[in-house]
Amino acid sequence: MEKKSNNLLLFTIFITVFIDLLGVGIIIPVLPSVFYADGAAFGIGTSESAVSLYYGLLLACYPGMQLIGAPILGTLSDKYGRKPVLTIALIGTFIGYSLFALAIVIKSLPLLFFARLLPGFTGGNISIVMSAISDISTDDARTRNFGLVGLAFAIGFILGPTIGGIMGDNTVVSWFNHSVPFLFTAGLTLINIILVQFIFKETLKEKKQEDIKIFEGVLNIVKSFRIPNLRGIFTVVLLFSVGFTFFTQYFSVYLIEEFGWSEKQIGLLYGWVGIWLAITQGLIVRKLSYHYKPRKLLFISMPIVAVGLILLLMPSESWLFYLINPIIAIGIGITSPNLTTAVSEQAGPERQGEILGINQSMQSLGQLIPALVGGVLASLGISYPLIAACVIVILAWIVYVSLFGKRKSSTESNVAVAS
Repeated sequence: MEKKSNNLLLFTIFITVFIDLLGVGIIIPVLPSVFYADGAAFGIGTSESAVSLYYGLLLACYPGMQLIGAPILGTLSDKYGRKPVLTIALIGTFIGYSLFALAIVIKSLPLLFFARLLPGFTGGNISIVMSAISDISTDDARTRNFGLVGLAFAIGFILGPTIGGIMGDNTVVSWFNHSVPFLFTAGLTLINIILVQFIFKETLKEKKQEDIKIFEGVLNIVKSFRIPNLRGIFTVVLLFSVGFTFFTQYFSVYLIEEFGWSEKQIGLLYGWVGIWLAITQGLIVRKLSYHYKPRKLLFISMPIVAVGLILLLMPSESWLFYLINPIIAIGIGITSPNLTTAVSEQAGPERQGEILGINQSMQSLGQLIPALVGGVLASLGISYPLIAACVIVILAWIVYVSLFGKRKSSTESNVAVAS
């Protein structure tokens, strides 16, 4: 009975993450076109540098608010339970997508910004979801269950950009436009709210009483670097997130500016990437987790991402991206759940919400930095954000090797001495 209940809970979590990432995926081909494509709704009459500035600032809204919201929601879920806080977070996401669609229709830049700020704050629901998984997972099953979240991420990443690219292109259907994908996602989020109410069972067994601090996200980042067993892995999380975000935020812009791609073309390419993410998360990660520890897999997976990012800058023919992007997808698919597991293993069961909330804050900071500086880099050269992505992922791997490579060598030496 407990196993059946856990499976039902995992299904609800899967749907929650899927819809969340569907919305993230939808924006990938649509938002760059809103600003950069010919006749763009928000780019008319402005200089190229101004367009890049507005685009970067809008990108910064979501992770900036998530930086504040994720740890607050994580702590609230430790205090009041996962279900009620997740419900509130999803309601905020629903309102945000609805307002975003309206902002595009009426061409209101201020409303567009507000519509990203609100779901940015409530978008910290991922930390709640991760906490719920930790609540019901044994040590052996934790990576596999985090991999299930990664599978939901992958499927959302397949369908999100594809839906966004197709529904945002009026050459497919005459009434399709940039607002339609966001209305579609708002509807799915409403369904998700209903599912959580009727299917999601509370997973928190012991509630933790703790005061809520408004700027806890910023304080947690400072605190994370003061905890000896966390500062190293959180540095890796931050660097890897910065590198990966440069890729996700500016690869679409690169395709528009250098190759003249449409929303539909970008959406289909990202859908192809998502297929490889799904294969990796659904099959490869689960198989590898039975034979290799997360720390060992991370030694290999991060360099795979870096190699893929280097190759992105080489093609002169755009079809070659269909051969290169699966390399990045496989590397990301292995890295993401194993990095989350490495963080989760550093915390006791009573601190999962707090630590995974900090982890989400680090990822949000990693998404915020490229948004703030990417526009400047893009104005200097459209390939510069992708170069930055590669360099920073390599740096994340170097930091990881310097930390855990030494620990591994030390362990092996101790075993040898004991023998």
